[in-house]
Amino acid sequence: MIGIFNQKNVAELSYYGLHALQHRGQESAGIVTSDGHRMHIHKGEGLVRNVFSQMEMDRLKGAHAIGHVNYASIAESEALNVQPFLFKSAGGELAICHNGNIVNSKEIQAFLEREGSIFQTNSNGELLAHLLKRTRGDMMSRLKEALNYMEGSFSFLVMEPDALYVAIDKDGMRPMSIGEFTNGGYVVAAETCAFDAVGAKYVRDVLPGEVLRIGAAGITTDNYAKLTRHLMCSMEYIYFARPDSDIEEINVYESRKRCGAVLAKESPAPTADIVIGVPDSGLSAAIGYAEAAGLPFETGMVKNRYIGRTFIEPTQELREQGVKMKLSVIAKVVQGRSVVLVDDSIVRGTTSRNLITMLKNAGAKEVHMRIAAPEIKHPCFYGVDYSSYEELISAKHTTEEIRERIGADSLGFISVSGLMKGVGRAEKFGKKCGHCTACFTGEYATHLYNDEVTT
Repeated sequence: MIGIFNQKNVAELSYYGLHALQHRGQESAGIVTSDGHRMHIHKGEGLVRNVFSQMEMDRLKGAHAIGHVNYASIAESEALNVQPFLFKSAGGELAICHNGNIVNSKEIQAFLEREGSIFQTNSNGELLAHLLKRTRGDMMSRLKEALNYMEGSFSFLVMEPDALYVAIDKDGMRPMSIGEFTNGGYVVAAETCAFDAVGAKYVRDVLPGEVLRIGAAGITTDNYAKLTRHLMCSMEYIYFARPDSDIEEINVYESRKRCGAVLAKESPAPTADIVIGVPDSGLSAAIGYAEAAGLPFETGMVKNRYIGRTFIEPTQELREQGVKMKLSVIAKVVQGRSVVLVDDSIVRGTTSRNLITMLKNAGAKEVHMRIAAPEIKHPCFYGVDYSSYEELISAKHTTEEIRERIGADSLGFISVSGLMKGVGRAEKFGKKCGHCTACFTGEYATHLYNDEVTT
């Protein structure tokens, strides 16, 4: 998700920014631009490069824009849910896009429908639009009131013809940063790697419970929540974010590398000869593991760069097929060797099983699986696509049972405390900055609605 204010070539910059954020969602992409009076939109299903042609880019006039790449659950994977959304009413045009998940969305929607609202999508962005329509005052006041109805993990970009608004949840579970162009324009994005792509300089992060307005006079800010916390989603550091991004001033590559070093101390592999990482999100932790263990780090697997991320494919069949298509083993590296295989996480276990089978078929003597995330034992209701216990291998099986199922010679996970130490938020900011660890511990940041938790 990206928003840009006051740049002449805003459509092209948004396109480059979304390219930098493509790893966050591969199902759809969209951009809405504003020329100060009217808004222009183009969006579609597929990767950024496939959705936008030069002809379509030329139609996106203006100096302001918001853009989105979609990572959706199966229920949301429909053309109607492609973001951003452009709403037209007697009061003017309004564009909205969002990341995350509102856990009380069904309750809010039921209330709004009783009051006469009709919904066209399953999106939280449309939910916000209906709430805004029911409030009074300027947009900042209306946003503050509307956001207080919402519980969960979210970040929103809202664009009027002449202003851009940014807000994140009161627990700070979704990242959003502010950057500035040399000519005075602004950019906001889900990750700082987008700033490099568009030629902007990082300014600061959006704070939990904060609402910002970016207009001709610059940035004004307010808070919609009285009580706020810093509980960044742990999976941002573990998996979602690009290694060259900084999340609340902590570099993702360095945090993953530190976690790998912690993992090596917590779960050594005494018989190992080499360490390899699963491309791409397991590589940083593998380097840290190898350095801490005093073992050679080798490139034992090669990724096909034309295949997307298997974790965020919407169906299990597509995930398994994607693993086989996107990774291959360098047999000469692993033949006759005891290998430590480092990956970012185990969710369903199918990817790990396939990788270990590939390594052993290529001649690896042993495969010791090491995971730079704690065991995922509980569903996520805040926007990560595992929302039931049935999907989680660690929810139903012990570590030894998982080891047998995936075919590893040994299996080790980093501890929750080890993850905290490796990422280093407490060391940098103090105890006020923590993590959402609900998927590891079952300690959810908010009340859960809709009877969602099932065993």
